[in-house]
Amino acid sequence: MKHTITLIPGDGIGPEIIAATVRTIEATGVEIEWETQIGGAQALEKFGSTLPESLIESITKNKVALKGPMTTPVGKGFTSVNVGLRKALDLYANVRPIKALPNVPCRYPELDLVVMRENTESLYAGLEHVVVPGVVESLKIITEKASTRIAEYAFQYAKDNDRKKATAMHKANIMKLSDGLFLECFYKVAEKYPEIEADDKIIDNACMQLVMRPSQFDIVVMENLYGDIVSDLCAGLIGGLGLAPGANIGEKAATFEAVHGSAPDIAGQGIANPTAIMLSAVMMLRHIKEFESATKMEDAMMEVFKDGEVRTRDLGGAATTADFANAVIDKLK
Repeated sequence: MKHTITLIPGDGIGPEIIAATVRTIEATGVEIEWETQIGGAQALEKFGSTLPESLIESITKNKVALKGPMTTPVGKGFTSVNVGLRKALDLYANVRPIKALPNVPCRYPELDLVVMRENTESLYAGLEHVVVPGVVESLKIITEKASTRIAEYAFQYAKDNDRKKATAMHKANIMKLSDGLFLECFYKVAEKYPEIEADDKIIDNACMQLVMRPSQFDIVVMENLYGDIVSDLCAGLIGGLGLAPGANIGEKAATFEAVHGSAPDIAGQGIANPTAIMLSAVMMLRHIKEFESATKMEDAMMEVFKDGEVRTRDLGGAATTADFANAVIDKLK
């Protein structure tokens, strides 16, 4: 079966790691027609919008996108393109598998958990305004609909992927109404899945427990801002954001992306580690039911890591982005 997938190269190192990933995907034998689109600063200059209609229409039509990192200005400039995409396409579930890679030094080499983050509301939605000069209000909105939907996704994911436990992370001891509603919805959904163990932890304690004893967790589910922070914390446990894949899933579309930034300081040098976006592509292949290609690509990557001969600079080696892709492709042959 031939698939048409929207391809968003992104900013900074994005085009380099996306090119390496596309070559690797195609080497698995899967048939994909790529529909290239731009967003962010490039689109603002060309179309006058960071999220041009052509980009949204392409993903809506194709239902799947592979996306490179995009730059978001800090404290000024345009709003996050990532947030805009999630809102425009209602990509409500952010899924970040955290799994230690072979032969990559980390504190917990057996770590294997999944961070599930509600993607559409809470403080991360950026609903804020100036009350009076010098006073800013930021609104935290939590709804029963969104909280229930992410809980249902998490428990169904657990069931489909042979996961045994789901843990809600919250601050309901202080935010009794907002986080309290999130927690209430989590446990209502848990009743439908008696085979999946359900528990909860207050977010500050949960972060400490993740650092001290992460093996107690399987799937962790939380609202938007907590998820943004915790997913990066967990990536640090396996070696950093350059090794962590991610997906944004909705009922009608899904985007797959590296969760790290655009690294403009090394853009154009061909030295970026493409692991994160490649593992995101593996998730994408499974999403479109190309299970054989997904397994082949993932297995080839794990073999390269086990060999330990081809490593990018962030992992102490001297391999270029293209070198790593070539090594994975050689394992596919």
